Amino acid sequence: MQASSSPTVSSLSGIKVLDLSRFIAGPHCAMLLGDLGADVVKVERTYAGDDTRSLGPYIAGESIYFMMFNRNKRSLTLNFRNPEAQDLLRRLVQEADVLVENFRPGTMEKMGCGWEDLHKINPKLVMARLSGFGQNNSLSAEPCFDGIAQAITGFMDLTGDPKGGPMMAGTFLVDYATALHATIGILAALNHRTRTGEGQVVDVSLIGGATSMLMTAIPEFLVNGRRMTRAGNRDRYAAPANTFRAKDDVWIHMVAGNNAHFPRFVKMIGRPELLEDPRFATLENRMVNVEAIEAIAADWIGAHNADEVLAALRAAELPSARIRTVEEVANDPYMREAGHIVDIVHPKAGVVPMQGPPVGLGTTPTAVRLPPPMLGEHSDQVLHEWLSMPDEDIGKLRAATVI
Repeated sequence: MQASSSPTVSSLSGIKVLDLSRFIAGPHCAMLLGDLGADVVKVERTYAGDDTRSLGPYIAGESIYFMMFNRNKRSLTLNFRNPEAQDLLRRLVQEADVLVENFRPGTMEKMGCGWEDLHKINPKLVMARLSGFGQNNSLSAEPCFDGIAQAITGFMDLTGDPKGGPMMAGTFLVDYATALHATIGILAALNHRTRTGEGQVVDVSLIGGATSMLMTAIPEFLVNGRRMTRAGNRDRYAAPANTFRAKDDVWIHMVAGNNAHFPRFVKMIGRPELLEDPRFATLENRMVNVEAIEAIAADWIGAHNADEVLAALRAAELPSARIRTVEEVANDPYMREAGHIVDIVHPKAGVVPMQGPPVGLGTTPTAVRLPPPMLGEHSDQVLHEWLSMPDEDIGKLRAATVI
């Protein structure tokens, strides 16, 4: 799929979004709104733009990192420190439905663009504020990134080999989760506005995003006094469910631990008597004796090549998969067939494959309509369309380094 013309109908057609955010969580949130059809204008610093524009890796000198979070947007530059630029931002806010920002709390207020200021000039505005710790608490001013959120919430303590140290997830999982929470909040706020005509603040934080993914860890400790910690690839709630090495040194992840799966598993490996073994007869007992049942699974899988193991698991309708490399994923025809990988045509870098829109809608489909923008590429266009600003006035703003 290349960046193409808009579908006949999009879910968020007519919704105008100002994206003042940078890095991952805010830009990813705004990109999802763009995938759903909103007109997203990315407001960036003059000359430098989003910080991720300077982060590698690169294609033709353009940051791939930036591209991954900024399709379906137009770029407008503003010199945020210039009072005239701040006035221009407020004029744009008057026309906007949604504003997304992830500055450190208090920054927007210093520019005269805090919630109270913007709500007065546009009572219908939905303002999504993404931050590390939230807007109004004792830690609000503290800097925070994904790794910090993983560290401070215990997320890292849950990740990695139980015999090793704490470990970050292999991707910026907290940023992605926080972006999703912000998007959900924005859509809920827009629905509320449809009923009442009233805008509101959407307040999400990295700490909240990370904490939301801690599963049963909090009540397990506070109620049962049990500390959840690293378990490697072992499932915390069923057994056997883990990663095993086949005879040909291929790694396979298998889930065969719940009460529906386990009978099929023991039949598959030719050990039906295990159903009568008191160590394994119930899910609770299998969890107590997890190392013993995993050793049985490991012995059987280790005696067979991966293709044979996977065929048997599929025949038994047990969830399983070969552990694949990114190279294998990128070359899998299914990924393009299902729209998980699409091609966009970048104005400088040419054809760039990237992740596709993750949401499928039958009547109002998502689409990649615009490639990630060059810095300030659409400044004139946006000012014409949103503010009906004549070329002469735009030229004056550029001469005064406002845009």
